[in-house]
Amino acid sequence: MGQINQTGRYDEEIDVKALQEMYKMFVVECPSGVLFLHEFKRFFGVDPTGEASDYAEAMFRAFDRNGDNTIDFLEFVAALNLVFRGDLEHKLRWSFKVYDKDSNGYVDRSELRSIIDSIYRVNRSTKREWKDGPLSVDQVVDGILQAVDSDRDGHINLYEFIRGAQQDPWVLNMLKLDMNPAGWVLERRRMSAHF
Repeated sequence: MGQINQTGRYDEEIDVKALQEMYKMFVVECPSGVLFLHEFKRFFGVDPTGEASDYAEAMFRAFDRNGDNTIDFLEFVAALNLVFRGDLEHKLRWSFKVYDKDSNGYVDRSELRSIIDSIYRVNRSTKREWKDGPLSVDQVVDGILQAVDSDRDGHINLYEFIRGAQQDPWVLNMLKLDMNPAGWVLERRRMSAHF
């Protein structure tokens, strides 16, 4: 299994065999050739009404590059390739799409709070911390906006998002998406190998 190297990329490449396995899983889950939101949630084992539902919906929108409310296999593989092999800036661009729920080109307080809250609920064991200990969702949102929103307009554009994460390790830690699709795919591959 791959390890993340110093550039933030996985050393392991998605090989042909892994690609074939992903395609088989994809075709079994969606014989029509496209994945709808409810199928996407089922594919990754997300309860449609559970804590990860909002987060999964945001990821679905980020995977859906052409905005047709479906994910075809090429979109699926392109997103996974980015997550496995992309550099930090490409991963941050993808993360920005997850945060920008309405796709208007910026992340506002409510969008930021929604994703951070989802991450907190899904990963209860992960306490986001700063100098003085654990932070609430609102403290994290306020801290990110204060550190990243350079023009103080209450919105984070793509440039501010990337620059802020690259310049401040705390911001990068707060913005990183803990439940990544690469981990989900690797876990599903491990599980299917045991059966």
